[in-house]
Amino acid sequence: MSGALPIGFRVRIGASVRVLDGGTALIGGAPTRLLRLTPRAAGLLASGELTVVDAVTGTLARRLLDTGIAHPDLSPADIGLSAEPLHEATVVVPVRDNQAGVDRLLRALVGVPVIVVDDGSPTPVRAPGARVIRHAAPRGPAAARNAGLAACDTALVAFLDSDTVPQPGWLDALSAHFADPSVALAAPRITALATADEPGTMRPGVGLVRYEEIRSSLDLGAVPGPVVPGTPVSYVPSAAMVVRRTAITGIPTESSGEGGFDERMHVAEDVDLCWRLHEAGWRLRYDPAAVVAHEHRTRLHGWLARKAYYGLGAAPLAERHPGQVAPLILAPWSAAAGAAVFTGTRAGLGVAIVVSAAAGARIARTLTGLRRPRQTAGRLLALGCGSALWQLALGVCRHYWPLAVASAAVSRRARRVVLATAVAEGLVDWYVRDLRGGEGRWRRPRLDPVRYLVCKRLDDAGYGFGLWRGAIRARSAAALLPRRG
Repeated sequence: MSGALPIGFRVRIGASVRVLDGGTALIGGAPTRLLRLTPRAAGLLASGELTVVDAVTGTLARRLLDTGIAHPDLSPADIGLSAEPLHEATVVVPVRDNQAGVDRLLRALVGVPVIVVDDGSPTPVRAPGARVIRHAAPRGPAAARNAGLAACDTALVAFLDSDTVPQPGWLDALSAHFADPSVALAAPRITALATADEPGTMRPGVGLVRYEEIRSSLDLGAVPGPVVPGTPVSYVPSAAMVVRRTAITGIPTESSGEGGFDERMHVAEDVDLCWRLHEAGWRLRYDPAAVVAHEHRTRLHGWLARKAYYGLGAAPLAERHPGQVAPLILAPWSAAAGAAVFTGTRAGLGVAIVVSAAAGARIARTLTGLRRPRQTAGRLLALGCGSALWQLALGVCRHYWPLAVASAAVSRRARRVVLATAVAEGLVDWYVRDLRGGEGRWRRPRLDPVRYLVCKRLDDAGYGFGLWRGAIRARSAAALLPRRG
């Protein structure tokens, strides 16, 4: 959708963006890119902010948003920038057999219209003050959300699972994004809900409880940005999201031809929804300033089963969205250099250096006109190499671990490489996620590196198991194939 940004809409350059040549060149976004600006555009962005005042600033703001170099800088007052009644929203809560969660959630939704969809609970769910729709038999979360969606007539619809608790201000923060008429969906950051210990759980401060606080699959981090396939935020979970009702009802599903969630999908239906909206031309936003807490699984068996369950969704997604489900997205040069490093030999390291140097020279030739093309090329090269090594390490430990284990069983060199990769990737992840909080700020770690490493390897093993099981069940390797970046 190409609706113009309204007058008064503000954007701000991302904190991680590098400004070069007096502001005429910016490096950042997702994926990382170099964006060149005219002197006039550079002048408009001199303060790091931009307010839409006319068609020129609107076009510039749109380009910055779509590249991920800038993010909306909004407040609840910006809801008034839209001609639509964005202050009107209905919350839809799909639930099966979680009365306590519904009671807790309703206490946080006072003053907001709520529709609770009971998806065939053995004991009917009670929801005082809310409208209740009941399915006589379970039909799945996608069908429950669609039933609630069909009963809504407000401009916006918020979906919240019964094991979530939204924090104050979440709905206004997300609603403001819809002042951009091309936005169909906005999602909050999902963090861990502080709960008392239950029998059979690990006590706070150790193991899965702390790991899930740090690295839940639902927590997409502290950096805002567009939701685009193949980027760090390629989808947002349906546990908490707000949608434009006319947008979500207007994109047909593959199974029924009607709008909403695909009811044939009992896993990854949220990913499918995000990608269908994106393919239809709508824009989606992730905003960690809005926060919804979630009651994470912390019992080992259920936790591992959930990780494998997430992996199962890759195969049906690959069938519906060819080319979008790829464990690795690499440029040919970075794939070659990274693969050479992972041979664990001096010759491989030499090949990686030569390939990287050649790639750096090619990048430098495309940067003519910049004051320091070689220095800029070096930065881009370093970012590309780092991304390639990180993806390959994650591939060894997560997506392709069955192959890694098989190779380690027959080769001493492979065994050393796989073991070193498993330890290094886990410790780097601990450093980024816990020691630095994923936000670049040093802090006291919540979990020691050894236990974090064990949990991370179990996390990846569970997902990888589900990924391969789903591929075998679908008799298709599409979800396992890397893609050229």
